[in-house]
Amino acid sequence: MDEALHEAAQVLCRGGVVAHACEGVWGLACDPFDEAAVGRVLDIKGRAAAKGLIVIAAGADAFAAELGALDNATAERIRASWPGPVTWVVPCERFPDWITGGGGTVAARVPDHAQSRALSSAFGGPIVSTSANRSGAPPCLTAESVREALGDEIDYLLSGAIGDRTGPSTIIDAATGETLR
Repeated sequence: MDEALHEAAQVLCRGGVVAHACEGVWGLACDPFDEAAVGRVLDIKGRAAAKGLIVIAAGADAFAAELGALDNATAERIRASWPGPVTWVVPCERFPDWITGGGGTVAARVPDHAQSRALSSAFGGPIVSTSANRSGAPPCLTAESVREALGDEIDYLLSGAIGDRTGPSTIIDAATGETLR
């Protein structure tokens, strides 16, 4: 593991907020089980907790509990879409209300971006990954735009580049198959 990735994972472990590149935009990451860290991400974005947040992981096995709550065909369809820019809204089996927005589901993804998966792997589990921007503003597409928009509010900026996707991930409700974004 390279030094920068290790440092970013350590920042996450200490309750920090890390800016990182993903498939189509820059993201803000934190430990989904650390309420204070999630609160900081929501404050940085100016986002309501009730909207919930996306969690990403290095592989589908990190979401075994959530996928296990689905019928086999749906779970297989989700696994087949990962890694990829598809976020699935699945039954929540363990994530706290500050991630789910108080609902019974969680938005989960295994990104098609090697560095994002590596960050989750180095951290040791799923991480929050929400677009690096203030609510209502366009998502940041470069490290420089993250620095300009968010400055000192983040604890670490993991050097990297976004993938070739234009914009954020597609979001699909696993229960209905409806595309939400």
